[in-house]
Amino acid sequence: MGNVMHKPFFYILFQFLIIINLFIIILVSESRFCLAEPKYTVPANFVFGDSLVDAGNNNYIVSLSKADFAPNGIDFGQPTGRYTNGRTIVDIIGKFFFTLSFFFSPQIFVKLTTLIISCMNVNFFIIFYFAGQEIGLSGFTPPFLAPTTGGLTILQGVNFASGGGGILNHTGKIFGGRINLDAQMDNFANTRQEIISRIGDAASNNLLQNALFSITIGSNDFINNYLTPCLSKLERKLVPPELFVAAMISRFRLQLTRLYSMGARKIVVANVGPIGCIPFQREINPSAGDGCAVFPNLVAELFNTQLRTLVTELSANLHASNFIYADVYHIVDDIVNNYSYYGFENPNSACCQVAGRYGGLIPCGPTSKVCEDRSKYVFWDAYHPTDAANAIIATRLINGDLADIWPINIKQLMGQSHMG
Repeated sequence: MGNVMHKPFFYILFQFLIIINLFIIILVSESRFCLAEPKYTVPANFVFGDSLVDAGNNNYIVSLSKADFAPNGIDFGQPTGRYTNGRTIVDIIGKFFFTLSFFFSPQIFVKLTTLIISCMNVNFFIIFYFAGQEIGLSGFTPPFLAPTTGGLTILQGVNFASGGGGILNHTGKIFGGRINLDAQMDNFANTRQEIISRIGDAASNNLLQNALFSITIGSNDFINNYLTPCLSKLERKLVPPELFVAAMISRFRLQLTRLYSMGARKIVVANVGPIGCIPFQREINPSAGDGCAVFPNLVAELFNTQLRTLVTELSANLHASNFIYADVYHIVDDIVNNYSYYGFENPNSACCQVAGRYGGLIPCGPTSKVCEDRSKYVFWDAYHPTDAANAIIATRLINGDLADIWPINIKQLMGQSHMG
């Protein structure tokens, strides 16, 4: 008698668990099911830039600029090629919109109903296993050079950024191998052709016009070019900052216009942060005392002023384009000056350090000491922010006001639809 009474309960419970797991599968695989449809509910994320946003491309080239060793990636559980303890700014932004797109896609509910009807007898444990596998796949935008980056993966975006890369092609030559912005554009051109070959011209145009493109570059053109200790002293005497910045802007205009010509319409351009405040610049400019180095920040601001004008010009002149100016300088400057408000205890020293007053003399490496609480430091190493700082920067770019990002923030940008 007891078995007869309890049988319906266990049957209902079993069916309920199957439905829940089917729902999970659909959530994590929605983007893949929609690939053959004319509209893409999951925006692709295409990333260009330097070590601030490199997700591991330099792992696959011969270069002195690498981050594929501990303690980098300590909060990922292993080194990933990212020049920080955890996530980069674009990791956080990309993850935000990838997740958001799942929960507001009407296709989810249609597929849920269909699969529940047709798959009621699928084993619960098999479903659970595959759901877990899919969740692992729907992660961060993959690096272009990774062997696994190909096939349908590229329809959700690719990261082309490279540590040591710059706007100018001779930037970062002290590292040997690096992928400067012109070469990153070449790599995107190849990816674009592969997308077209897979889904056709019309669908490709729709995907690219609604995708998020971000460019975070320019710091190396100063730090590892115009401001390189000793090596650039003669250049600074012969070339005034105004002329150097003009050369950067001229080249950048061509690169951004080329990106537009290849189908990009939603383009976020980050300016150069307050590079005089990084531990490395504090170390080599001891006359600044406890403050940030003045001249590096001045040349960064000189570039940023002209960059904003360029972004305005391109948006006005290129049809249906949305060029967005991300004021990372303002955001990071605010974090450094008001660090305690954001929960930090150290705004000037590297968490991962070997030597120097600010830990900025030697790059982070296996012999470095790592701070106990990384969430209390603004800077991970001599050059790059921590995951905690990156999270604040990303949040303000997604939701910020006109002081942070102009003329609209990334959430507003991605809410717009381009149809041609």
